[in-house]
Amino acid sequence: MTNKATQAKSTGTSSIKTYREAINEALFQEMRRDPTVIVMGEEVSGGAGTDGSDDAYGGVFGVTKGLMPEFGRGRVIDTPISESAIIGAAAGAALTGLRPVAELMFFDFIGVCFDQIFNQAAKFRYMFGGKARTPLVIRATVGAGWRAGAQHSNMLHPVVTHIAGLKVIMPSNAYDAKGLMIAAIRDDDPVIFLEHKILYDTKCLVPDDPYTIPFGEAAFTREGTDVTIVAISAMVHRANAVADKLAKEGISCDVIDPRTVSPLDVESIIESVQITGRLVIVDEANERCSLAADISSIIAEKAFHHLRAPILKVTAPHTPVPFSPVLEDLYIPTPERIEKAVRDVLEA
Repeated sequence: MTNKATQAKSTGTSSIKTYREAINEALFQEMRRDPTVIVMGEEVSGGAGTDGSDDAYGGVFGVTKGLMPEFGRGRVIDTPISESAIIGAAAGAALTGLRPVAELMFFDFIGVCFDQIFNQAAKFRYMFGGKARTPLVIRATVGAGWRAGAQHSNMLHPVVTHIAGLKVIMPSNAYDAKGLMIAAIRDDDPVIFLEHKILYDTKCLVPDDPYTIPFGEAAFTREGTDVTIVAISAMVHRANAVADKLAKEGISCDVIDPRTVSPLDVESIIESVQITGRLVIVDEANERCSLAADISSIIAEKAFHHLRAPILKVTAPHTPVPFSPVLEDLYIPTPERIEKAVRDVLEA
């Protein structure tokens, strides 16, 4: 089996960085490299009109902290609290030669600006005969576990994965976050870049120099021959923990992190299933029309004869995200549920 995980070819230094710091560094490096890169969103610089710091926030999660003092308010633009205005302005700016990175804060707010995304930005290239470029990156947070309630905690990546003309990126670690963010900014098509809230303080070794990771190349975070586990975003860490636990019993798992869900590295998933004959998919989205359902369909269609057990999905239930901490913890796919699914396909 070929491990397609792309590693940065850097001759420089590396250091431990958080997921948040890695994205921040990517923004700094691309804004220094290319003067057409701008950042816009609610409180991405902060402090305007106050007696305090002129760089008070850096967004609600601090990802854009420090950008405004270096690049100024002409390139780090605080916007009104209007998602339609943010994405509409960013899409227009992309058509005129800029490379905007627009922050939606919470991806749950996509409903307010959905027309600007799916009916405008995603279709510009096609509607104008391939002559229009739309180098737009839309950053947004996703996922439960942050005690933010039903309107701030959804995993809505299946919604945008469905839309032709968009690229959808979901890094699970700081290394991938930096390389994929730089690739997204340099891309000439609209890119949805989804950051799971609970990953912001996770750390790993990240090169200090700029580097890119190609879209559509999955990473094998664990390698094995008994069961294939495909996990999305923050669920990769839970899948890895389960794989490490089961390895002590002699059960070896292939854990695949797609990294980008559109384009999706179908080839790597099929290649793994051809070896293991068993597939478990872990997706924090609601089960109906989820990425787990999509991958299940692809494997059933293209690799059915390799399966030795039914495909199992570990997803959130088909309900809104609960606010109760106890219920929220049960709502998110747990390591126990992932482990049970692996054992079930082994026993099938």
